[in-house]
Amino acid sequence: MQEVSFIEQTWGMGCSTVSQRKEGQHMIEETVEGTPRTYSGALLAAIAVAILLGLGGIIWSFTLSSKLAAQQQALADTAAQNIKLAAAQQAIDARLNVTTDELKTSLNLTQKQMDTGAAAFKVREVRGEQTTARLATAQQQTQGQVAAVSSAVTDVQTDVGGVKTDVAKTQSDLVDTKNQLTSMKGDLNGHSSLIARNGEELEILKHKGDRNYYQFTLVKGVKKQVGTVTLELKGADSKRSKYTISVFSDDKQYEKKDKSLNEPLQFYSGKDPALFEIVVNNVSAKNTVTGYLSAPKGTPEAAVVAER
Repeated sequence: MQEVSFIEQTWGMGCSTVSQRKEGQHMIEETVEGTPRTYSGALLAAIAVAILLGLGGIIWSFTLSSKLAAQQQALADTAAQNIKLAAAQQAIDARLNVTTDELKTSLNLTQKQMDTGAAAFKVREVRGEQTTARLATAQQQTQGQVAAVSSAVTDVQTDVGGVKTDVAKTQSDLVDTKNQLTSMKGDLNGHSSLIARNGEELEILKHKGDRNYYQFTLVKGVKKQVGTVTLELKGADSKRSKYTISVFSDDKQYEKKDKSLNEPLQFYSGKDPALFEIVVNNVSAKNTVTGYLSAPKGTPEAAVVAER
């Protein structure tokens, strides 16, 4: 029963609403019909304003659309630029990865080299310690040898006293034989002659008066006139006391090779061949020799002739 009463109430309210709407529409129609004609101009003005506003809206919409299209194009360009930047970033990342790998490899090699150098340094250090130990041992041995030598020197000094007596006697004998010259065979046909081994003996030979003597000092590679001939030192060996000398005369040259100290070098010279002799008493370490030339008394200007 309550549901039926509710439906009836609802239907009544609906009918009343419809009736009210119809009455309002009728009143509006009456009002419009009763509206004076003077309001038609204002309506036209409102319509014109509405049209202008519509046109303005259309223009504003077109402008806004153009700006929106430009912004969309800018966004598209920015997106393309971002794509390029992303590709460049990927390339940079790839190069960085390669560089990082190379750097790691280089660091690994450097570490290996450092390890190798450290190992070599340790080996050298061990060797240095071994060398130091050997040097210490050698020093001890040397000290022992020095002590032995010192003892031997002491013994020698003890013997020197006895030797001094013998030396005094030898000096006395030398004084007795000082004026006794040596006779040696020359290099030409084994002819023997007296030679002087020093300045004092040369003075003795000069006093004999049977030959002329010319002292000389020759430097390697320098020719020097001595008496009636020219001499040139070709080579000198102070350790072996050997020398080589050339003799020049009348555009001829004769070479005496690898000769010894105090050895008579003999050659014939002159129209009537006369025997000449060269004796070298000293060979120095500076490619220099000293000695003398012996020539017969009364010989004319000499010219070197062939050796026999």
